[in-house]
Amino acid sequence: MTSDDPIYLDHNATTPLLPEVVEAMLPYLEQHHGNPSSGHRYGRQASEAVEGARSQVAELIGAEPEEIVFTSGGTESNNIAIRGVADGVRSPDHVLTSCIEHPAVVRPCQRLEEQGWNVDEVPVDADGQVEFAGFERALDSQTTLVTVMHANNETGVLQPVAECAERAKEHDALVHTDAAQSVGKVPVDVDDLGVDLLTIAGHKFYAPKGVGALYVRDGTPVEPVLLGAGQEGGLRPGTENVASIVALGEACEIAARTLDEERARQTALRLKLWERLQARVPGIQLNGHPTQRLPNTLNVRFPKRPGSEVLADTTEVAASTGSACHEDGQQVASDVVTAMGVDPNDALGSVRLSIGRGTTEADIERAADALADAALDREKRSI
Repeated sequence: MTSDDPIYLDHNATTPLLPEVVEAMLPYLEQHHGNPSSGHRYGRQASEAVEGARSQVAELIGAEPEEIVFTSGGTESNNIAIRGVADGVRSPDHVLTSCIEHPAVVRPCQRLEEQGWNVDEVPVDADGQVEFAGFERALDSQTTLVTVMHANNETGVLQPVAECAERAKEHDALVHTDAAQSVGKVPVDVDDLGVDLLTIAGHKFYAPKGVGALYVRDGTPVEPVLLGAGQEGGLRPGTENVASIVALGEACEIAARTLDEERARQTALRLKLWERLQARVPGIQLNGHPTQRLPNTLNVRFPKRPGSEVLADTTEVAASTGSACHEDGQQVASDVVTAMGVDPNDALGSVRLSIGRGTTEADIERAADALADAALDREKRSI
């Protein structure tokens, strides 16, 4: 980026490739072109690269390499986890999820409901965390699968996955978590969480778009969603995307090596951003839990101003609102924010600001001032 480019605070949408990641994948774009399924030297080179990356991914989340299945990203991983388990148990039953899941979890659950499954959504509290008491009430002996995200993509709020998994296991339910937003940002260990399946998306932590992984605990009954040859243990058929898989492995290794330092740095920047906005914008509110959240994610509500208008007037900052639009252009409040009990009109003021490895303290100061100026200028013009 140049000094004229907007400050990028949309890392929860996607991240730039790290130079080390690009360097790692280049040989598999330019030189090592073999198919990992081929038995000759070119194929063996590719296969060894894929297996090396599998070990790197496993190491980051405390898994065994053979429990890692490479996919095209978070959406495919979620579909294999949810629909694959449904096919694996072969009996329409009960799925328990939350009301703040990503569409890549919501839609597969809706598909199961159309096929006769009973799907319950657990509400969240005012801090944006799954209501554990409500989760316990909804859980029963018929529950086949629990799927609760590890961190919300809009608010960054961390969810009580370990507690949900512990209680789910008492009912012999399988547990999946969409960890697309949390892997590489906070410690993630599949045994500490107690999950059977866990989703990873490479482009959320400096690997390319179009590559991800699914952790599948040994012995978990999962059927493939796509049918083809036997790659990835038969769960994800198709010739492996070797260069991107190598890149994902490198991103995992970098994350493991720098996680504590980078987590502390981004937490400090997030707090500075919030403090500076609070000092400049009277009435601004925080969306979500004040501490149980991703280190890089700040979701705020500007008073009396739609977040989309604030961002439109802040050309110095690239960020997202967390709201959607109907086809007629009408603004709609975020379901995630309103689920916390926020009035829909107030929720329209929400803006998600997500920090990354390249974000500096100077960026934070400049972004906070630009956002505050835009919010205050719009308010003055409306008086």
